[in-house]
Order: sequence, then C-alpha cells, then structure tokens
Amino acid sequence: MKILVTGSAGFIGSNLVLRLLDSEQPLTIVGLDNLNDYYDPSLKEYRLGLLAQKAQEHPEHGYSFVRGDLADKALIDRLFADNHFDIVVNLAAQAGVRYSIENPDAYIQSNMIGFYNILEACRHNPVQHLVYASSSSVYGGNKKVPFSTDDRVDNPVSLYAATKKSNELFAHCYSKLYDIPTTGLRFFTVYGPAGRPDMAYFGFTNKLIQGRTIQIYNYGNCRRDFTYVDDIVEGIVRVMCKAPARRKGEDGLPVPPYAIYNIGGGQPENLLDFVNILQEELVRAGVLPADFDFDAHKELVPMQPGDVPTTFADASALERDFGFVPKITLREGLRKFAQWYKEYYG
Repeated sequence: MKILVTGSAGFIGSNLVLRLLDSEQPLTIVGLDNLNDYYDPSLKEYRLGLLAQKAQEHPEHGYSFVRGDLADKALIDRLFADNHFDIVVNLAAQAGVRYSIENPDAYIQSNMIGFYNILEACRHNPVQHLVYASSSSVYGGNKKVPFSTDDRVDNPVSLYAATKKSNELFAHCYSKLYDIPTTGLRFFTVYGPAGRPDMAYFGFTNKLIQGRTIQIYNYGNCRRDFTYVDDIVEGIVRVMCKAPARRKGEDGLPVPPYAIYNIGGGQPENLLDFVNILQEELVRAGVLPADFDFDAHKELVPMQPGDVPTTFADASALERDFGFVPKITLREGLRKFAQWYKEYYG
C-alpha cells in the first residue's frame, strides 16, 4: 500500500503520518510539503523531526519526505508516475479566513491550481481513493444548525471558503468523468499540540504570556465546534480505507464515486467559555502564573470580515458509515495543548 500525504509538515498532515507509521500493516508513505512561511517554519521542521524519529522506530514502513509545491505540475506528475500511489490524502492548502482577504493569490495557487494538479495526476495515474480536506467554512453564514452535508453551501463569506467549495466541485467532476473515488472531509476548528499558531487558542496563548490583550470577536457570542486533532486523524484513517463504490447508473454511465462528510465534535462551545477553559489549563500547566488576571487581558470586539457566528457539525453520516464520532472533550484537548506548549517553549 503506497500512500501520499500532502501537507505532511502541517498540523493535521504530520499527525496523520505519525498515526500511519504506527500501523501494523507495512506501508510506503510519501510526505509532500513546501514548508512555506505562512507561520513559523521552525514548527514545521519540528513536526518533520517527529516524523523522522517515528520512522526510525518503525523500519518496517517506507517513509520519505519531498519538499515541493502542489502548484508545481511537473513535480506532482513525476511524483505520481514514480510511485503509483494507492491512496492520496490531500491536506496541503493555504489556510486561514482572514489571510485570504489580504493575500488571495496564495489561495488560488495552492487550493485551486494545486488541487487541480492532484486531480489530474489521479486521472493519469489511477488511485484507489483520493481523500481531501474541505472545511466547515463552506457553510458560510448558514443559520440552520447543525450543519449537514445535505445543506446548500453556495454562499461563501471568504475566499478561503470559496476555494474549499471549489475543491468539492472539482472532485465531483473528476469522479463523474473519470470514475475516481473521492471523499471530501469538512473539518471543524481543529486544535491540539503543535497546531497552527494563527489559530485562536494558540494566538491567545502567545499574547497572554506576553501580557498582551486578546480580542474576543462578536463580543464573545461566537460558537465553535472544536475538534481535537486525534479525532480528525481517526476520521481520516477510517475514511481512507473505505472508498465510495464504483457503480453504473441506469444510463450505463458511472455514478460518481463521490462522498462528503463532516468531522466535528457536534458540541459547539461559546468562545468565552473556551477562553476560560484555556486560561485554566494554561495555569494548570504552569504556562501562566496562578494569580494571572485574565479579565484584565481580554477585550470584547465586533465580528470580523469573513467570520461566521456559529459552526456546528452534524456528523451523523460519519457515525453511520464508519462507526465513529469525535470523543475528546475541549478541556481534555486544551490540557494536552497547554502541556505541549510548556514543554516546547519552556
């Protein structure tokens, strides 16, 4: 079994490779990442170090890392031609809602041209299954909650969301035209140790230890369906192993072997409750002093462009088809993050 994981130096990608390297079945895993400087590349190097160490502990697997960009079509074509992948997990993307407003070019290159290159490579080098990261952001300002994959998602409120929706449309087209099994996963606010520093919980922590004030958007009335990274990885692994079935329709043409799932905790948390738990766990881990005056370091501010007030996953389809729902509580997850933060930054 040969597996390509793009974005393998990223938060979710690195955790997925770590999990695959613990598999009992011998695997050949190729990781791809461009190690860009959207956030501190040293964190990506740290993750790659963990992967190299894990690979040494499990010599029964073949693991290699390629530094390269999804938008480099020649590289992607060569990678597929040389390796004949069975499964491709595309997690590489330019992330971030607010950054997409300031730097749209990065999103077109990575999330659209890059994903097109992956689809073309899967077309010319057939794979058993393409799994790719979508996002809860595709739901935009949907007022109906919880968000279901049956809902209409044609009103994005950020370019990032629009590129993720385009991935789903591209995948459906290639599934239909070329009978490529594809599954898109709409992730809901992923967090955990060694996560992305631009995510709220990480950015809040950095500011609090510097004595700066954190801004809580929508006056604290935002609700987010936080999902711990191990739960995300468990969902990906289960989905990887069960591709949508290829079959013919009444017209004799292929029915697209295409699926979309939400992966979310299903329990949206109020942002004020979230930051209170985070503060308690940072104190518990010794990142913040026991007498830290949290109230003096928070500011309630209006909603920001591109943001939505609530995310809330209906993950019943994931439970129905794969017998899995996320289980790790917010406090448990933030405790693990706080402990890691203390160890990593000292």
